[in-house]
Amino acid sequence: MTILGAQQLPPAEHSFLESVLRLEPRVAAFDCDGTLWSGDAGETFFNWEIREGVVPAEVGQAMLARHAEYRAGKVSEDEMCGEMVTMHRGISEVVMMQAATEFMTHSFHGHIFPEMQELVRRLHENGCEVWAVSSSNEWVIRAGMQSFGIAEDRILAAKVDVDNGLVTDRLVRVPSGPGKPQALQEVVGKNIDAAFGNSRWDADMLAMAKHAYAVNPTPELETAARQRGWTIYFPDGTASLGG
Repeated sequence: MTILGAQQLPPAEHSFLESVLRLEPRVAAFDCDGTLWSGDAGETFFNWEIREGVVPAEVGQAMLARHAEYRAGKVSEDEMCGEMVTMHRGISEVVMMQAATEFMTHSFHGHIFPEMQELVRRLHENGCEVWAVSSSNEWVIRAGMQSFGIAEDRILAAKVDVDNGLVTDRLVRVPSGPGKPQALQEVVGKNIDAAFGNSRWDADMLAMAKHAYAVNPTPELETAARQRGWTIYFPDGTASLGG
């Protein structure tokens, strides 16, 4: 993945980067899906891995039915995100990382917002402690963070215990909604200077930060951001749907 220099970014994108960097944040937290890249990598991987046979066919069919119930409002966000990780019980974690890396490299290529990639690079360069927080499975986020230079020990994603190299169905965390600030408080234990998110599931994380950024926000989050005075930013190629 090519990393652009700030001088290569259009004026609006460069201005956004500089406005964040001027604040000199020491700790920053980023949502991933819809914030660092366009689209939902976790859900797209879910459909991809079922088609590719990463999980047994019977597991895939049962999970597709479960996801339809989620879409119908019969399963909560936390439940669905958790089950999209625990469905891999018994599979080698090595296999899961190989699958996630293949997916992010070949099937999700080109989704990264260049200015967000550059922002993370510059924050690292300035000594900022950068965290990725996501309700998508940890394997996909770990694969995706290779393009952002965010280390595995600074990723808080949907996670299960692994025993002897095999995935279990024992959930460690599902950082969604209130679960995002909870994970940051438990693991990071520091004040969050800047937080970046795109949906209502990020609102609690944005609210805990000294400076909140609604990036590529859904109409619902955009409305909330305007009400709360949070900075709103639409990366190149995206546009406000709410006017």
